[in-house]
Amino acid sequence: MAYSRGYHSYRGRTPRWRIAVMVLLVVVILAAIAVIVLSRNIVYDETGTPQLELPWKEEPAEETPEPPLDLTIEEPERSKVLRAFTVKEQPLSQAVWGEAYSLSQMPDNAERGYNAVAVTVKGPSGTVYFDSAVAVAGSVSLGEDTAEAISLMNGDATGYDTIARLSCFHDPKAANRDVEGMGLKNTGGYIFYDGNNSQWLDPAKPAAREYLCGLAKEAAELGFDEVLLTDVSYPTVGKLDKVDYGEGEKSAHLAAFLEEMRAALAPYGVKLSIEMPEAVIAQGSDEDAGLLLADIAPRVDRIYAPTTAAEAPALTQAVSTSSQDTEFIPELTEADPGVENFLVS
Repeated sequence: MAYSRGYHSYRGRTPRWRIAVMVLLVVVILAAIAVIVLSRNIVYDETGTPQLELPWKEEPAEETPEPPLDLTIEEPERSKVLRAFTVKEQPLSQAVWGEAYSLSQMPDNAERGYNAVAVTVKGPSGTVYFDSAVAVAGSVSLGEDTAEAISLMNGDATGYDTIARLSCFHDPKAANRDVEGMGLKNTGGYIFYDGNNSQWLDPAKPAAREYLCGLAKEAAELGFDEVLLTDVSYPTVGKLDKVDYGEGEKSAHLAAFLEEMRAALAPYGVKLSIEMPEAVIAQGSDEDAGLLLADIAPRVDRIYAPTTAAEAPALTQAVSTSSQDTEFIPELTEADPGVENFLVS
């Protein structure tokens, strides 16, 4: 075969030294680029030492300082002074209330600074002086416009706090109406007559306590600011050895009644108070009546007692010793400038 003369292309392997030079060149270029890029992320600390901060490094979240606590220390609210007068027990009407209100505004009375009024909603005879849905038949006695008078008295226009006096277990009307369910019996099984030939409800009977709680709830619904319970006791005159006291301690039955009354009035936000004999507060108890000051005081907001201005400080101390949260209010026949709180009855 004949071959053409002249040059022809030659394809051989690239020398190793050239490959090494090319690799070295690429490394140098990459290194230069890295230096340029990294130099932008070099920072110096306070000692001059360089440090590398990568762009993808997460910055620590900046802490927001919490605002200082604003602590306000409130002094316990002191009960306002109570200076109350009493409307005589009778069927209430606008005329009766208007006369009582006018008398309280007379110059001599204005100096006493009256800010509250007490009115009887149920008396010791068992008579109920408002239109009650729970009162026993024949016990309600109303004036010509009792509902309007109560609404007027409990309105904001007078500026008076209103106190509903409610006689409790001395109640001949209810006791005779339901002897078995509510009446206090003698040991022979008949209604008990006390030394005044009157009858009582039995504090040990749930129906008797429920009846009184129902009346108190109605008074609260009428807008009274305070319910003042009177005649919370067993009878103390007559043939007491003939009374059928049932099972349990007398003081325990009365304490249970006050607990039930507190629960009944709790939704209305009214004060619960009780009237007690002066001697019971001074001595601490009365076994015949079933009254024990240490049991009663913590269960009420106020304790009232007919007394004199001279005896008020000692009675106040006795009540405070039994319960620091319970106020003592003396019931006086006349206001006394030396007595801060009082009810003129």
